[in-house]
Amino acid sequence: MFRLAVVLIALLLTSSCESAATVRVATFNIAMGLKSEGQLGQALKDGRAEKLQQIAEILQRVRPDIVLLNEFDYDPSVDAPAFLNEHYLAQGQNGQAAINYPYHFRAPVNTGVDSGRDLDGDGETGGPGDSWGFGHFPGQYGMLVLSRYPLKSSRSFREFRWANMPAALRPTLTDGSDFYSEETWELLRLSSKSHWDLQFEIDGKPLHLLAHHPTPPVFDGPEDRNGRRNFDEIRFWRDYVHGDDGYYIIDDQGQPGGLAEGASFIIAGDFNADPMDGDAVDNAIGQLLQSPRINTHCTPVSSGAAETARSQGGLNDTHKGDPAADTADFNDEYTGNLRLDYVLPSSDLVVSGCGVFWPAAGQAGHALAQVSDHRLVWVDIKR
Repeated sequence: MFRLAVVLIALLLTSSCESAATVRVATFNIAMGLKSEGQLGQALKDGRAEKLQQIAEILQRVRPDIVLLNEFDYDPSVDAPAFLNEHYLAQGQNGQAAINYPYHFRAPVNTGVDSGRDLDGDGETGGPGDSWGFGHFPGQYGMLVLSRYPLKSSRSFREFRWANMPAALRPTLTDGSDFYSEETWELLRLSSKSHWDLQFEIDGKPLHLLAHHPTPPVFDGPEDRNGRRNFDEIRFWRDYVHGDDGYYIIDDQGQPGGLAEGASFIIAGDFNADPMDGDAVDNAIGQLLQSPRINTHCTPVSSGAAETARSQGGLNDTHKGDPAADTADFNDEYTGNLRLDYVLPSSDLVVSGCGVFWPAAGQAGHALAQVSDHRLVWVDIKR
């Protein structure tokens, strides 16, 4: 009788594992590089933009269930998700099967929103560096999330003030004085774009997607204002998922606190921080990669990244990190290729696979991957 019970339990466990849904979550900085407001909307309506066709083909090849698109301009006057679905994703690109995302999330971002202050210290106001997040027009470098699963709730932290983060890395000049005036510092927003907590329901189980796109840690001066902001933008999610460490956080609707204890999550985006190379403040991404709340058992890699680093040489030859884990292809004289894009599941989630869409020469999609200087990164989890 005991043996029969053991067999039945084993069968039940096996059946449960086999029936668990595999969910693929991805992030992709599509680097649209559009310089004027309305360009993206026009390309979406047109349905013939080659770059969008290539982006659609990558999504059709990888087929993520939930995907964060970075550098997708936010324009409330255009139904961008509908046009993207209808004119590009619903059309089989280069022989690929169409894909459909019935759910989406988009919202305003800080890029291009004028602060009315001289944030970059050039003595003038009204420039792209004086916006709450660098941008030439409101919504530039925005974010869009597409999903096959329904969105149940959302929180936005776009207006959270940097000064409200305890022990924030406030930028200082070489003489030790503050780069920002006290008045400006008290108003400055932490998010260069935004921070979103999106709760999806997957077969009756909640999953939080924590989406962001921190500022690059460059394009500043000795005060390292962008490097420090990048560090604290990443730290925000670290504190958010560590219980009481997020006590100071308040969302744009005035609700306090971080993520509930035990909630499953995935942090995704272009973090602009490499674990070992590049210009990020030391341990910026380590705040998450070394956290017990993060499952880091599967590091996304690709054959294309390793091959590219070898063939391009330059600064790549001096890098300490594994080139196979690179996700961005940058100038090899000044930067080299880096690991900047991440999909980081919580430690309670079972990861069954991960990867980077960066095919090597001779592999299908090799030229396609170069549509952006970033590569799509994906992780498969069991739910």
